[in-house]
Amino acid sequence: MAEHEHVRVAVIGSGFGGLGAAVRLRREGITDFVVLERADSVGGTWRDNSYPGCACDVPSHLYSFSFAPNPDWPRTFSGQEHIRAYLEHVTDVFRLRPHIRFNAEVKMMTWDVEKLRWDIETTGGNLSADVVVSATGPLSDPKIPDIPGLDSFPGKVFHSARWDHDYDLTGKRVAMVGTGASAIQIVPSIQPDVAKLTLFQRTPPWVMPRIDRAITALERGLHRALPFTAQLRRGLLWGIRELQVQAFTKHPNELGLVEQLARRNMARAIKDPALRAKLTPDYRIGCKRILLSSDYYPALAQPNVDVVASGLAEVRGSTVVAADGSEAEVDAIIFGTGFHVTDMPIAERVVGADGRTLAEAWKGGMEALRGASATGFPNWMTIIGPNTGLGNSSMILMIESQLNYMADFLRQLTVLGGRAALDARPSAVHAWNRKVQERMKRTVWNTGGCTSWYLDASGRNTTIWPGTTTEFRRATRRVDLAEYDVLRAPGGSDGKAPAQQPAEVDA
Repeated sequence: MAEHEHVRVAVIGSGFGGLGAAVRLRREGITDFVVLERADSVGGTWRDNSYPGCACDVPSHLYSFSFAPNPDWPRTFSGQEHIRAYLEHVTDVFRLRPHIRFNAEVKMMTWDVEKLRWDIETTGGNLSADVVVSATGPLSDPKIPDIPGLDSFPGKVFHSARWDHDYDLTGKRVAMVGTGASAIQIVPSIQPDVAKLTLFQRTPPWVMPRIDRAITALERGLHRALPFTAQLRRGLLWGIRELQVQAFTKHPNELGLVEQLARRNMARAIKDPALRAKLTPDYRIGCKRILLSSDYYPALAQPNVDVVASGLAEVRGSTVVAADGSEAEVDAIIFGTGFHVTDMPIAERVVGADGRTLAEAWKGGMEALRGASATGFPNWMTIIGPNTGLGNSSMILMIESQLNYMADFLRQLTVLGGRAALDARPSAVHAWNRKVQERMKRTVWNTGGCTSWYLDASGRNTTIWPGTTTEFRRATRRVDLAEYDVLRAPGGSDGKAPAQQPAEVDA
């Protein structure tokens, strides 16, 4: 990387969001861009999460780019290694490697109000950019709780997203902390090998069967020979999930039938009434993400597994102590405790027009216009931003909608001409956020009676999109300049564009 390189667009991250942005930039005829990646390879969360059993809970043909279909998915729900290989393939097919700067973690990016550009400091050198597209993703920075005594634990400690493959768990006494999407894949994968597995469960999840199977050679051949068959398969998977949205967002009581199916799924594997009571949630299904597994409950029923219906509270030497006072001797502690989602570390490294960091601007809660633009941070966009997450479908659909918005954002800058920048107006951001939060009030994520990672420290849901993917695509198909202030560099022909009233925000 040149000492003072300048590019039109700097993309942060090389997961689905970052690679998708890079492909879209090339398709828009923009080649003056870089992708800044802190690691030494692409893949994002599918590179970092390599724990035993790691796989996606969205069907393969829906969890992929519409512009890069893969007829050769080996299973209906693909594993981490297949998804990572797919992202490597996308990188090569679309010739993205010349644009990627590996081992270039962003340390700070600061908006220059005079030059209307972002000055970016990375571990691989410094550069500047007219526009920054932040695609770091919400599941990129692991969160380990502050547990008294953990520092003095003599055994092995690691997070599920930083799996230590050099440490052999065979015959070990292992504590698994957490019962989220990662834990329910890890538990059945390691249970046959460990001597004892103690699962610390603060809140039990609702678990439905995972209807996974190998995709036959005949199916794969058909998808290669007749691509429309793969498109039809994707369309059916998408349509089913669109129809499900109403129950999550408007009629949570309709989820009662799904709850009964989940109870039956548990009852088939868990015969012990006491264990079944521990594993039965007390909140409406869907309030937390519904997890998919056909081997989680059978693993918990094995004699070498102990479920502690309480969180980990303390570590005393080799002894782990739960909040209910129960104790266990362990050799290793594995944390499946999630990520910094509503307090993303990248926000501490983005300094806007008024000298505040994005973290400071979002101190009262994350909010961004159409999930992309934050007030006071001109020409900065985020992929998978506030209130763009999904509870039941593929995030790739949301990413592609945001790429449409990014592409039109850049087109608008081209049309404006000269040295220009777009800064989301506070009124537009607040109007968008107000409508999103109003719609959120009746969703299962807010009314289901649980505390989830969807909620921020103040209990506000700043993570999930309270509608269909179709609605979001419609809301992000173009940039409305009435929702932005147009900034001009000093000495430009216009200065700052005259204020306009923002248009009615369609949420």
